[in-house]
Amino acid sequence: MSTLAVSTSNVTRIATRIAHIVTRPWLQVSGVVLALTVSLWSFDRVHGASWTPALIGLLPWIVGKYLLCPLRWHALSASGRTRRWHLRIYAESELLGLASPAHLGADLWRMHRLQTGAGMARPCAVAEVALDRLVGALGLTAFVLVSGATLPLQLIVAALGIALAVLITALIVQRRRPDLLAARPMPAPRVVIKGALLSMCYQLTIMGLLIGTVSAMGEQLHPMALLGVFGASQAAGIVPGVNGVSAREGALVVGIASLGITWQAAVGAVALTATLAWMPALLLGGGSFAIRRMLVFRAAHATA
Repeated sequence: MSTLAVSTSNVTRIATRIAHIVTRPWLQVSGVVLALTVSLWSFDRVHGASWTPALIGLLPWIVGKYLLCPLRWHALSASGRTRRWHLRIYAESELLGLASPAHLGADLWRMHRLQTGAGMARPCAVAEVALDRLVGALGLTAFVLVSGATLPLQLIVAALGIALAVLITALIVQRRRPDLLAARPMPAPRVVIKGALLSMCYQLTIMGLLIGTVSAMGEQLHPMALLGVFGASQAAGIVPGVNGVSAREGALVVGIASLGITWQAAVGAVALTATLAWMPALLLGGGSFAIRRMLVFRAAHATA
C-alpha cells in the first residue's frame, strides 16, 4: 500500500472519530441551550431590546447561506449534479455543521454525499470540498480588503498557510498519483472569480445579520467599524468550537464591546446570531432529511 493511501486512510479514520464525537446529541443540545439562554438573559437586561431588527437581518443571511453558498459550490463542482441537488445537500450539511468544530460535520457530509450520491471518488470529493472552502476564504479576504478594513496578521498567515498546503498537496498528488484527481479538473479562472464574488456577497449578508442583532439589543454601530471587528474575529475561527460557544464568537463579543456598547448587548447580539442560525438549518436541512426518510420509507413499502 502506498504512503498516500495510508495517509488518506488515517485522515478518514480520524475525521470519522471526530465526527462521531462532535455530533453527539448532548453536545448539540448544550450549544443551542447555552446560546438561547444567553440571548434571553440579554434581552431581559438590555433596555429597548427587540426581536424585529434581528429577524429582518436574518432574511438576507438565509439567502446568502442557503442560496449563494450552494451556488458557489455548484459552480466549482465537477459532480455533474443539478443546482437543486447542491442546494439540498448544502442545507443538510449546515444542520450537521452547526454542532461541529469548524463546521467539520458539514464538510464530512458533503464529501459523503459526493461519493454516494454523485459517484465521485474519495480523493476527488475531498478536493472538491477543500476547493470550495478555499474559494470561500478567498472571497472573505477580498470582501474585508475591498471594504477597507485591516485583516489581522494571524488571519493572513493562516489563509496563506492553508492555500500553500492545498497547493503543495495537489502538486504532490498530481505528480505521484495523477489518476486520483483525473475526474476533478481544476476550475477555470472565471469560475474561481465567480465563486469568490458569490462568497463576497455572502459576507455582506453576514454583516446584515450582525447589524440586525446589534440593533436588536438597542445599540447602533457604524457598519465599517463592525466590519473591522468581524474580519479580525475570523482569525479565532481556527480554534475549533461548537456553534455559539466557539473562540470566534468570543472574539466577536470582545471586538463589539470594544466599539463602545455594553457587554450585555455585545454578548446578547453574538448569542442571538448563533441562536438564529438554527432556525433555517432546522427548517431547510431538517426538512430535507425528513423528506429523504419519507421517500425511503415509501419506497420500502412499495416494494414490500
